[in-house]
Amino acid sequence: MTEYDEKTRVTEVVQQPPGAPGTGSDCLVVIYTPEPALLGKRFVLEQSPIRVGRGADNHIVLEGDSVSRRHAYFDRKGLQWFVIDDNSTNGTYVNEEQIAVTHALTNGDRVKVGPTILKFLSGADAEAKYHEEIYRMTIVDGLTQIHNKRFLQEELERELMRARRHNRHLSALMFDIDHFKRINDQYGHLAGDHVLRELARVVQERIRRDEIFARWGGEEFALILPETPLEGAYQLGEDLRARIEAHRFVFQGEHIPVTISGGAALLGEDDSSADLIKAADAKLYEAKRSGRNRICI
Repeated sequence: MTEYDEKTRVTEVVQQPPGAPGTGSDCLVVIYTPEPALLGKRFVLEQSPIRVGRGADNHIVLEGDSVSRRHAYFDRKGLQWFVIDDNSTNGTYVNEEQIAVTHALTNGDRVKVGPTILKFLSGADAEAKYHEEIYRMTIVDGLTQIHNKRFLQEELERELMRARRHNRHLSALMFDIDHFKRINDQYGHLAGDHVLRELARVVQERIRRDEIFARWGGEEFALILPETPLEGAYQLGEDLRARIEAHRFVFQGEHIPVTISGGAALLGEDDSSADLIKAADAKLYEAKRSGRNRICI
């Protein structure tokens, strides 16, 4: 999502580079944020409590309308770390679920404060887990937890060679959320994040394991469909369109109507991977111009 105008300042009290003393400790890693400079940062949990919020007196300071001045804090009791919501306006989330007040953290939990997601890593091998997480961030979208554009592009090259070698079909389906800016404006950016995550889940439940699904960027998604003719790509697109239109997207008690527009294309004899994506994208924009909530081929 590109509409955040967040500026994030992080105090140095808990930030340490890889290899610094204490890096075997439990830590938080920023896996999703509108602020590029913060992505991938690690915060070692050595003192307690660690406060997060918009106010300058917090250990981790995040600016933004959806972040309260004192939003939440991390507290240790014995060997167990907890995240506690500090009566924030928009709530604190763990693994996409809003916590009541206090939540005991386990290794791998994702904590969302405003638009920023921090992953909790715990245990004696936290250093190794950190490096694994950094690699994972290169191929997985932090918000939706599906693959990202880079991964899809690399896999598309492999699938293209396989399709050429075995003389098989290869199709692409590109789609995005209709009027997504309106969703953000009407319901808020946190609701927009929820829609993106939930939509990704709905799609994942429908597609085959060999079909490559990724967040292309913002509210746009892509599917690479091995051994699938154009008609098959269209039918899948129509099925996904109908499923998403019928699905109830609910955030903080409010129902958010969601539809998608999409375009499908088949790899031509002399097409490159870029040509295939460009052709599907052109059909996506044709769907937009034709009134939205449809799939074009």
